[in-house]
Amino acid sequence: MKKAPTLLCMLLLSQLPLSVSAAEFQDRMRGPTPLDQTAPPPPIVNPDNSDVRRSRNYAMQPPVVPHKIEGYQLDKNANRCMMCHARTRTQESQAPMISVTHFMDREGNFLAELSPRRYFCLQCHVPQANLNPLVDNEFKDVDTMLNQAPPAPSPVRKK
Repeated sequence: MKKAPTLLCMLLLSQLPLSVSAAEFQDRMRGPTPLDQTAPPPPIVNPDNSDVRRSRNYAMQPPVVPHKIEGYQLDKNANRCMMCHARTRTQESQAPMISVTHFMDREGNFLAELSPRRYFCLQCHVPQANLNPLVDNEFKDVDTMLNQAPPAPSPVRKK
């Protein structure tokens, strides 16, 4: 007899429409493409080509790439980035030299050449494009947080 109320509740709940069905769900990153289909890639936009160094938002953030890299060969056979950013090429290219950390192995030993684990630059360094963000972002860098006025102290209640 105890099973009857449970079965009745289950039956009633199964008849209620779901607030959002899978067909109605729309992800802001995917757009209107259903989840069981592959979305076409967005068109490639022109990247920033200003060659202006951008400020970094947090400690240890890799610098972004402030120029176009289309057509750069970056594979196991060649690294086009090193044509300008290698220590021996910065004088003529006027590009910033890669960090000394790129010449260190996992144990912190310095190497004569670029470390293999730092060879593929685009793992960390990314080109930029002026686009609207796909999701809202309220990130504040450390300097902004430190320069904000402290919140007013809440009043202390006496008992």
